[in-house]
Amino acid sequence: MFKFSPSFIIAMSFLLIIFAGGVLLSLPIAAQSGIATNFLDSTFTANSATCVTGLTVLDIGTHYSLFGLIVLIILMQVGGLGYMTFSTILMLVLRRKMFISDKLMIQEALNIYSTRDVLGVLKKIFGIVFLVEGIGMLLLFFHWCPQMGYKQAFLYSVFHAVSAFCNAGLALPGNYANLMPYVFDPIVNFTITSLIIIGGIGFVAISDVIEKKKLSLHSKTVIVTTLCLIIGGTLAIYFTEGNNMQTLGGFSEPCKWMASYFQAVTPRTAGVNTVDIGKMHGTTLLITIFLMFVGASPGSTGGGVKTTTFTIFLATLWATLKGWKDTVLFRRRVSYDTVRRAFMVISLSAIWVCLAVLSLYYFDRDKTLLPILFEVVSAFGTVGLSMGITPYLSSAGKMIIMLVMFVGRIGPLTLLLALTLKQRDSKVEYPKEGISIG
Repeated sequence: MFKFSPSFIIAMSFLLIIFAGGVLLSLPIAAQSGIATNFLDSTFTANSATCVTGLTVLDIGTHYSLFGLIVLIILMQVGGLGYMTFSTILMLVLRRKMFISDKLMIQEALNIYSTRDVLGVLKKIFGIVFLVEGIGMLLLFFHWCPQMGYKQAFLYSVFHAVSAFCNAGLALPGNYANLMPYVFDPIVNFTITSLIIIGGIGFVAISDVIEKKKLSLHSKTVIVTTLCLIIGGTLAIYFTEGNNMQTLGGFSEPCKWMASYFQAVTPRTAGVNTVDIGKMHGTTLLITIFLMFVGASPGSTGGGVKTTTFTIFLATLWATLKGWKDTVLFRRRVSYDTVRRAFMVISLSAIWVCLAVLSLYYFDRDKTLLPILFEVVSAFGTVGLSMGITPYLSSAGKMIIMLVMFVGRIGPLTLLLALTLKQRDSKVEYPKEGISIG
């Protein structure tokens, strides 16, 4: 009898959901035209929604019918919170006993410290999700209702609240406009960014903030790193794009700061944008690539290498330069296994991105390197920002980006563990020998 690892089951669950979503989105009823959509394009869209990325080869707002948009909302919600989360809540509703194997899968999917925390965290997660999305939806609904009527306002508010909280990056304004029509709208800007930040900070950190006076090391690291990246990103984008007449140059000072803040938040795996990304300066694009690569926090709806991984990486470099034996954060030692895992995640992610860039550049030779690098990192970080090349990718290019999105959502280390056999400790201890480095 085969026994599959939690990592393998998580990976297969996502693949199954993506395939089912692709089938549903390819049906004639899912398109406004009533004509069946190409299966590759439908699967790409389902992949993007399930992996909460936001890259699209079709114009979401004008192509899909109400049925298609409902399918996308479900895929975003399931993909953002994770299939294992939903299945476990179903177990609780049906009062089915949870075995240790079930708890291990949830622990793997949500990056929870121990299996003892699983049920408690899951209950809090669903409470947080429906509360935050509900508040966001109501704010957007009452704001949009006078502009577009209650029916369209309801659809827009539900779709964008789910998309923002799940860091999915999909938006309904047509002609690939994303949220650019709302660049001067403070209600839309601050509601969407608040949903993105709460969804991307991680459920464990949110729970700590709500319930504990003293934050755990995990929550401190997540919150401080998130604040530093948002503030630093806002300042960097303001100063690099402030005089660019194709992006922020023609805005008033308050609008420049608001747009800079929005563009600093959204690369943290959200993917919606209020200015034209393709018209940004090269420096700003490189800053955005860095923010996309770091991504959100563990146990959140977002992707990337994660804030804690990046902080542990920097802290270890600092400790090495200072000659310290241990990696220290907030006067706490970080275990060797955690440090090793952080370096593994960053190394595997960098290798995966490089391989994907080389592959995409080979099949889409009509495109330049920077847009391809931007597209790949956006897919890996499950962000969804693009310099405008997504609809024009070749069939091979689309499949490469789909694979990158999938790996970015479940994590390169999770995929590696899913594909490898059970770990065994070597019984042989070999002699040490020196080797030159650097």
